[in-house]
Amino acid sequence: MNASDSAYIVGIYEHPTRKAENTTTAQLHADVARGALEDAGLSLQDVDGYFCGSDAPGMGGMTMAEYIGLSNLRYIDSTETGGSSYVLHLQHAVQAIALGKCNVALVTLADRPVAGARGAGLAGVDFRQLPESEFQTPVPRSPVSGYAMVARRHMHEFGTTSEQLAWVKVAASHHAQHNPHALLRQVVTVEEVVNSPLVADPLHRLDCCVVSDGGGAFIVARADIAKTLRRPLVKVIGTGSALKHNHGGVIDLSYSAGASSGAQAFAEAGVTPKDIKYASLYDSFTITVIMQLEDLGFCAKGAGGRFVQDGNLISGVGQLPFNTDGGGLCNNHPGNKGGMTKILEAVRQCRGEAHPAVQVKDHSIVLAHATGGLLSSYHVAGTAILAAE
Repeated sequence: MNASDSAYIVGIYEHPTRKAENTTTAQLHADVARGALEDAGLSLQDVDGYFCGSDAPGMGGMTMAEYIGLSNLRYIDSTETGGSSYVLHLQHAVQAIALGKCNVALVTLADRPVAGARGAGLAGVDFRQLPESEFQTPVPRSPVSGYAMVARRHMHEFGTTSEQLAWVKVAASHHAQHNPHALLRQVVTVEEVVNSPLVADPLHRLDCCVVSDGGGAFIVARADIAKTLRRPLVKVIGTGSALKHNHGGVIDLSYSAGASSGAQAFAEAGVTPKDIKYASLYDSFTITVIMQLEDLGFCAKGAGGRFVQDGNLISGVGQLPFNTDGGGLCNNHPGNKGGMTKILEAVRQCRGEAHPAVQVKDHSIVLAHATGGLLSSYHVAGTAILAAE
């Protein structure tokens, strides 16, 4: 049996907070778990599979299962691949359900890097212990410098412009204006993006994502269970994951691991990029979106800049609406790991429950994609394709 025949996303929840000054990380995990269960019409006792990343405090999933009150678990997964973790959790939950290892899987993300004054780091990950750290420590580095290098290479290789990058932010801002929880709700222009302060050449401040506290959760259930619940059916029809590394220093910055994870997901789903009318795409930086559009096959390699310009990503205007909640560029980026929110908005679109101003008309097949790590070095990509039933 194909794993994609067996599972549905039946519950979702996004925490409304963007700065959790008076809430612990554990409480955030519990809050989003409760919200997703209420959305699905299920209880803690129904959950027999639990998935989380390194943001889960204490001893990870074991500690959080105790804290939340998950007493019937028979499957647990603590895969950590940065921002793509939760797309991989979805893939693993579907596989576990197909194998009979669990029937109802809960996936949670929660973190508070803003309230904790941690900046752009990932909870539970000690970057000082990376084997390459002794060679890199003398050189100041941050995620934006790596993505700036990718952007500059894309410009050199394909003629991409700062104005084309800016169109990604413009589209996100058009969507965020309708989201009352979004950190940045003001619509911006191409000129405002390219005239914002330069952070790492060629990326400007408005080319960069926000940093926020908060979290989210979703629930995956066996098909027969899903069909007893009074929620729109969202079937997982295809998933894929892939890793790309430095190859000993011989690295091609023109593509990402999404080229492989996307191909896997499309093959499993039996659809093509032309069938996708909405896409949730990781938007840590504007260049990240352009790279993913190319690698997933929505346009040819090198054509991403031209694809996004003139509002082509704006719902109701362009060919492929993306991140209709405002995404990481405008809405939120809980724990610096955006894969969770990409799934949540894809499910809203697939259900027809996105904000009316941004809801796409044809939401029968949608896509969620995320990367974890750095596009300029090693990273893991995850792709999921969902279908309304």
